[in-house]
Amino acid sequence: MVDSFNCQLLSERSSSEEVNQHLYNEKKSISKINLLKKQQHRDSGEKPYHCLDCGSRFITSDKLMVHQRIHTGEKPYGCDQCGKSFARSDTLLVHQRIHTGEKPYGCGQCRNRFADPGTLSKHQRIHTGEKPHACDQCGTRFARSGTLIKHLRIHTGEKPYHCLDCGHSFATSFALNCHHRIHTGEKPYGCYQCGKIFSHPTSLASHQRIHTGEKPYGCIQCGKIFSQPTTLASHQRIHTGEKPYGCNQCGKIFSQPTTLANHQRIHTGEKPYGCDQCGKRFSQSRTLANHQRLHTVEKPYGCDQCGKRFTHSSNLADHQRIYTGEKFCGCK
Repeated sequence: MVDSFNCQLLSERSSSEEVNQHLYNEKKSISKINLLKKQQHRDSGEKPYHCLDCGSRFITSDKLMVHQRIHTGEKPYGCDQCGKSFARSDTLLVHQRIHTGEKPYGCGQCRNRFADPGTLSKHQRIHTGEKPHACDQCGTRFARSGTLIKHLRIHTGEKPYHCLDCGHSFATSFALNCHHRIHTGEKPYGCYQCGKIFSHPTSLASHQRIHTGEKPYGCIQCGKIFSQPTTLASHQRIHTGEKPYGCNQCGKIFSQPTTLANHQRIHTGEKPYGCDQCGKRFSQSRTLANHQRLHTVEKPYGCDQCGKRFTHSSNLADHQRIYTGEKFCGCK
């Protein structure tokens, strides 16, 4: 055995213990030399090991070896729990924490814990406010690279996620998953107050404001607050005078889509609101409500001068001219 080693420090009479000790010392020396070389490469910025497939360069040979698995597809590290394979041993270690539930990395700001240091680092940006990833189109900054990638699709128009049922495309997998529920009818988000279920988490959040009374959206012009952003947007048109909804029959414009829909019934003759007492039909829900008071004898409009009550606001207005002296007919 000793004859196989060409070393001046060993003789044929060296014991096996001496040989083993010598080999250990040799390996230790080689390891120190390698560490020294690595440090020298780091200090100098030199990357002597390069990939023949893509030209990427690396400081150490073992980093090159790990990189080459991208090209070969080799995944030598397998999970003994689920069989999933990985190219790197450290990736396997992080994966195994899914099964063990181990979360060794704790946030010093809050009590959250994480399975890997990368996720912890991303989480800590919540506390620091750091946003290292910037959009080169508009300058918006993000805490996570994945969020930047999704944002960039606003500029590029890219929609890589496709619905196999109808062909619609989406910018994010989350949007595609929500869309799928139109086809499946799945509604996984339930209100714990009333049990009503929804297909989208934002729809649930909007609904829950009915129970909480929360109105987080405020008008900067008058201070009025609303529970939904769409309601705020509609309200703000009172201040701006914007009327973005136009009738394609006569060109008349409106500030609200519902007002346009009501107006268009003039052209179509549609009367979707029917009286359950006499069957008479109306184009507007408020006209139906006024009509139904004939059957219920409800008189919600009262005169503040004499107390007399009326079915319609227009009848009250006519009556009040008795006190104001205004001549309804316009005669001189």
